Amino acid sequence: TELALLVAERLASEYPDAQFFLNLQGADPNPRRPEEVLSTFIRAFVGLEVGLPDDLNQLTQLYLSQLSGKRVLVLLDNAADGTQVRPLLPPKGCAVLITSRHALTLPGMTPLMLNPLAATEARELLIEIAPRSEPVADQVCYLCGYLPLAIRAAGSLLGLTIDLDPVDYAEQLKDERTRLERLGTEGVEIGFEASFNLSYARLDSEAARVFRQLAVFPATFNAAAAEVVCADPGHIHLSSLVRHSLVLYDSSTKRYRLHDLARLFADSRLSEQAWDEAQRLHATHYSSVLAAADDLYLAGGERVARGLALYDLESANIQVGHAWAEDKSATDQHAAMLCVAYLDVGANVLDLRQHVRERIRWSEAALASARKLKKRAHEAGALGNLGNAYFDLGDTNGAIDAYEQHLEIAREIGDRRGEATDLGNLGNTYLRLGETTRAIELYDQQLVIVREIGYRLGEGMALNNLGLAYAALDETRRAIGFFEQALVIDGEIGYHRGKAADLGNLGVAYAQLGEITQAIEFCEEQLRIVRDLGDRRGEGNGLFNLSLCLDLLSKRVQAIAYAEQALAIFEQIEDPTATKVRAQLAEWRATQ
Repeated sequence: TELALLVAERLASEYPDAQFFLNLQGADPNPRRPEEVLSTFIRAFVGLEVGLPDDLNQLTQLYLSQLSGKRVLVLLDNAADGTQVRPLLPPKGCAVLITSRHALTLPGMTPLMLNPLAATEARELLIEIAPRSEPVADQVCYLCGYLPLAIRAAGSLLGLTIDLDPVDYAEQLKDERTRLERLGTEGVEIGFEASFNLSYARLDSEAARVFRQLAVFPATFNAAAAEVVCADPGHIHLSSLVRHSLVLYDSSTKRYRLHDLARLFADSRLSEQAWDEAQRLHATHYSSVLAAADDLYLAGGERVARGLALYDLESANIQVGHAWAEDKSATDQHAAMLCVAYLDVGANVLDLRQHVRERIRWSEAALASARKLKKRAHEAGALGNLGNAYFDLGDTNGAIDAYEQHLEIAREIGDRRGEATDLGNLGNTYLRLGETTRAIELYDQQLVIVREIGYRLGEGMALNNLGLAYAALDETRRAIGFFEQALVIDGEIGYHRGKAADLGNLGVAYAQLGEITQAIEFCEEQLRIVRDLGDRRGEGNGLFNLSLCLDLLSKRVQAIAYAEQALAIFEQIEDPTATKVRAQLAEWRATQ
């Protein structure tokens, strides 16, 4: 409305015969009838005392005849729909501006969808209303969702309530349960919650139900998810909500979202029972989305990037889905099964994307649920993932304990692939402890099993593991042979992460042989792959490998720069390699 009035003011001189402004009350339970509006317009020209027909067609003809040949600007504010507006369109030579909460399609119309303010614009508006809000202006505007109505209400409240500290107010707004209430109604004709209710009240019962259930989505979502979670086949009601401007749609991504304040409004109208059921459907759906992402990743080749992109797109929904399952797992069997499934079906992408401490929490939750459900295979899987997380954190005792329990169950249930994987993981742990001979024994057993069962990915891992062990024994040429075999396999099956590890290990091996140029080529290719994958641990390893190679070329300054980047990553992800990098940096700096 504010924008339309501004435009009308600037256009007034071009339409000197008349400028009309009329509120059509489209959001009210009883919007103004076209006949009533036409009568108002006509009487503005012919006088209040003149009698007019009741028939819509006759009134329309009178309206058009009165405006014919004139330059008149008509502003129809708060329109209900096209049916209400169509008879009010003026003839050629006139102009009409229409505002509405709902999408309209009319002949010759140029639509304009108003988005929330930009962050800088929102800040300017808030500070203009309440100058003392400046220290927390960015935070308040963010919590208002950059919506002018909410910002004006918040700013007016701060401006009038001199004993309300802006910092305290910003903290109060963080509480989602009371945010709409705390925005207040100061300085605005209608409060934010009441404004939303005008649109919500006009929804039919099914559209209103879908709108309420959409509150469980913490971020953007696609139509397929809404159809499942909200029981909305063909997303008919979702489309209706978009037309009512209660749901936002991005045509470039084909994704939907609720504005944060709209989500809080919907949540406030959702019963506890309905919320729990919607969360159950949401959590179930996104376990299948996580599984799809992991399947794409494991398929190799170009599908790896698609799998990771799918996870990144849906990560907020996946996190919320798992949180519900974990919270309910102790008392709800379906939630317990989901708690197990999330870790089981997404282990590979989660290993790349989650911080190690989050993986430990997910693994422990899955382990507790698997034991509650008496699912031995899933118990083994959770133990394996827990062992990997402890290993990445540098807790070798915790890793060995988890791996040994996993190995016992794998052998008990005849899981040969799990047994082979665990033998390799135990080997890695003993190699880190310096027990290289024991590690090689475990790797040899791993290699025999994976070849027996035709597990190519596992074969590549076993060969790479053996290469690392022989490199630790300074048998560099033998190590290179294993790395090269692993590289061939990982290349054939499209296992990019394994290929990157093979290349990095080859780089280190060739550096040990003094073939630095070749070593750098391998390390640079490793770094390119892990950065494409978003593999932070792999990136840290690649940067450190490159730093070692550069130092051998007497490029100490560059070597230190790469090692510092590696250290920052290792410290962020709590990787024990950070200790090794710190020691190397200290040595280099001491001899500069």
